[in-house]
Amino acid sequence: MDPHRSAAIETLTMTLRPVITLTTDFGLTDPFVGVMKGVIASICPAAHVIDITHGVKAFDVLEGALAIWQARRYFPAETIHAIVVDPGVGSSRQQVLCRIGNAWFIAPDNGVLTLVEREVRRGGGAILHRSLQNPEYRLPAQSNTFHGRDIFAPAAAHLAAQIERGHVQAETFGPKIESLIQLDVPEPIHNPDGSIEGVILKSDRFGNLLTNLAAADLPDDRSNFSFELGSLRITRFCSFYAEAPPGELFAIVGSSGLLEIAMNRGSAQKETGMEPGMRFRLISG
Repeated sequence: MDPHRSAAIETLTMTLRPVITLTTDFGLTDPFVGVMKGVIASICPAAHVIDITHGVKAFDVLEGALAIWQARRYFPAETIHAIVVDPGVGSSRQQVLCRIGNAWFIAPDNGVLTLVEREVRRGGGAILHRSLQNPEYRLPAQSNTFHGRDIFAPAAAHLAAQIERGHVQAETFGPKIESLIQLDVPEPIHNPDGSIEGVILKSDRFGNLLTNLAAADLPDDRSNFSFELGSLRITRFCSFYAEAPPGELFAIVGSSGLLEIAMNRGSAQKETGMEPGMRFRLISG
């Protein structure tokens, strides 16, 4: 990458009210989320803090990666996304500040940014990484069990304060690093016979099963297709959930743009017993 372009990306002049999003596996019964917001408010009171979700399954980095991938495109440019799904907290894993496309990401280096990076790279967007090492952008004392409070929230708030002042200096947060840890998220396999092999990525709270197949992976003619996993066969493709009668399994392209297996007014996950990581085959024609 042209070094002058890198500098232009990392040193930006802007007049924006800073936006910080939070994505965690903390839940809402403990004070962790509120404490992070308190740290942010103490450093940058002008920041507009938005919760994406705190319901990521505990320690599930892939689910966190999916959440931020689904949400980030709906936020304005220069948004700061803080993601804390961090089973390695306190270990030697790095904490990072990343510029990915037109937004900022603060997270542990554990693969949680894999899907965002993959999409932006395919679109030709710029990506830069820095290690969060500047002690001025942390709380004075740090626990080995709550980096969300002591490292990620302060870093997000200090970056927001720079945005508020109209001048971002990402180089002050720490040195550049070449790459991040990547999750092994399988790509769809397109076979010579026209079939496609995919994998279940997650089940949402309605029991819809999200797969790794995007709308672009599917055939234009979906009137004659079969979704096969073991003895399970699904042959109906719907354009909206209520198109199928209650209790019937069907396939649909959901709001994220991914193929889902769903059941109108029921849980496809409970009905099928399918879990993340299970593989399936899609046959059309």
